[in-house]
Amino acid sequence: MKNFALIGAAGYIAPRHLKAIRETGNNLLCALDPHDNVGILDQYFPKADFFTEFERFDRHVDKLRRNPPSLDFVSICSPNYLHDAHIRWALRSGADAVCEKPLVLNPWNIDTLEQFEHETGKRIWNILQLRLHQAVTGREFNFTGRPKVRLTYITPRGSWYHHSWKGDESKSGGIATNIGIHFFDLLISLFGAPDQSKVLIYQSDKAQGELTLKNADVEWFLSIDENDLPAGIREKGQRTFRQLTINEELLDFSEGFTDLHTKSYTEILEGRGFGITDSRAAIELVHNIRLAPH
Repeated sequence: MKNFALIGAAGYIAPRHLKAIRETGNNLLCALDPHDNVGILDQYFPKADFFTEFERFDRHVDKLRRNPPSLDFVSICSPNYLHDAHIRWALRSGADAVCEKPLVLNPWNIDTLEQFEHETGKRIWNILQLRLHQAVTGREFNFTGRPKVRLTYITPRGSWYHHSWKGDESKSGGIATNIGIHFFDLLISLFGAPDQSKVLIYQSDKAQGELTLKNADVEWFLSIDENDLPAGIREKGQRTFRQLTINEELLDFSEGFTDLHTKSYTEILEGRGFGITDSRAAIELVHNIRLAPH
């Protein structure tokens, strides 16, 4: 059994990490969040210590390090712009880091984190769960010529989004980073590194572009605007539209997301998870999209 801490316990994605830690047979010793609406902890780890102040959390983890049980992993579910700092802290505390996407906002931060891995002997693991989705696992994508790929991902958000850290590009990285990096990472893993990228639309609530990968040509569209949902989807009362086609062949991502974090944790605990090298290309791509003329 491995011991975990979790940073960002009140966030949207934290329950998936809590579920994954429990379902892989491990234990959560402590958790941190500046907000105290973390009753979800009772469902998974009611005995975990909880802190709203980083200083007290840091002191507690230092005591654990000096007087076992010490931490093996720190799961990081904090806002995107804090990932880099929290990863560094985890490694300095003697634990591996398990971090949500994006690992960092800027490509140059990756180089420093690689140095931290070397200096501490600890690992940084990135949750890249779409690579483990049933729509792509165990499947070979061999095409004659260059396949034409179309990605459409529409996931509406309310006005709260623009008033939170997610709506602040300096903190979230903008829509391509916060919403799109999941699928950009998947496409890069399937079709190789980007050669060229053209941004056609880039707004706070939607973005569109064209991407030339090593082995495919991609048209992509991302949106958090409800008005962009296809009429048929809205009529069904559905709030999310994910569509990825390769030469008009549809890859079904409508389901199969429930257990992907648990699968990710299983791979990490077996030493087969995704690390810094795996995350670099997608981080470079979304960074370039963010800075591209449009």
